Amino acid sequence: MSFPITRLRRLRKTAAIRNMVRETEVNRDDLIMPYFVVPGENISNPIKSMPGNFQLSVDLLVKEVKDLVERTGVDKILLFGIPAEKDETGAVACQHDAIVPQAIRAIKAELPEVVIVADVCNCEYTKHGHCGTIVDGDVDNDSTLKTLAAQSVTLAKSGADIIAPSDMMDGRVAAIRTALDDNGFQNTPIMAYSAKYASGFYGPFRDAADSAPQFGDRNTYQMDPANGDEALREVETDLEEGADMVMVKPALSYMDIISRVKMTYNVPVVAYNVSGEFSMVKAAAANGWIDEQRLIKEILTSLKRAGADVIITYHAKEFVLSELEKGNRV
Repeated sequence: MSFPITRLRRLRKTAAIRNMVRETEVNRDDLIMPYFVVPGENISNPIKSMPGNFQLSVDLLVKEVKDLVERTGVDKILLFGIPAEKDETGAVACQHDAIVPQAIRAIKAELPEVVIVADVCNCEYTKHGHCGTIVDGDVDNDSTLKTLAAQSVTLAKSGADIIAPSDMMDGRVAAIRTALDDNGFQNTPIMAYSAKYASGFYGPFRDAADSAPQFGDRNTYQMDPANGDEALREVETDLEEGADMVMVKPALSYMDIISRVKMTYNVPVVAYNVSGEFSMVKAAAANGWIDEQRLIKEILTSLKRAGADVIITYHAKEFVLSELEKGNRV
């Protein structure tokens, strides 16, 4: 039927009716809050390009995660580490006393119910800022797999609930899965950064994690933003190698990829609402150009509507607090 019999505005008449027929809702269980941890005590370094985010020492990180859980009910976090010293291969991240394993043990001692996703990569831990071992001026794929596998086992032994490789080396999911299984962690899931693009949206993160490449770029291992079919090949390969969840990163400019992955594979899909996407919202809000909380909700809802089951976002805490203050379900 067409107008006037069909009037789609009837279902938009009141807030109660709109709520009744709403197709997509974001709730706290969908969200993962990222944090950056550094050595030392009582350290809280503001990240200038990411307002409201900090590099935190372990003691303050534990307090912050406790506040997150108590005030918002968000009980899933993603950890990145900035070490005291770096090396050429990232082996420093494989040590028992590395900064992220320290943080995991401290959080689990206070908050055992919190789900900790541990990022696995080398860019924060190498002097050159690339995601693996350099051979002949480029990241060597196969030697890097050994470091990634060792780092994953260390993180699992420290209590990480989910291992999340973000390096984009070929074969890394299989290498990590084998290493975890061989060390008794058959039940530890892998959240693979399967379609991770070589994106300009990562700039603020590289400030936060001190991980900018010292030469060249990451185009030889991260994906070309122009490619969509290739993303499906990456996802399929990771699933075949044992990934339990797959990720698309960044999120906003890649919602078509999120949708294609979800429709093609029907597996848990994670969207990473990355630092540059976060900082653009903050910059526009600081200039009074947007309604910040309205836009945050619209962004997160759009990502879930596109097919994301889980959203990693620096907005997680403020989004839930804002919704609670408004008396909304979340």
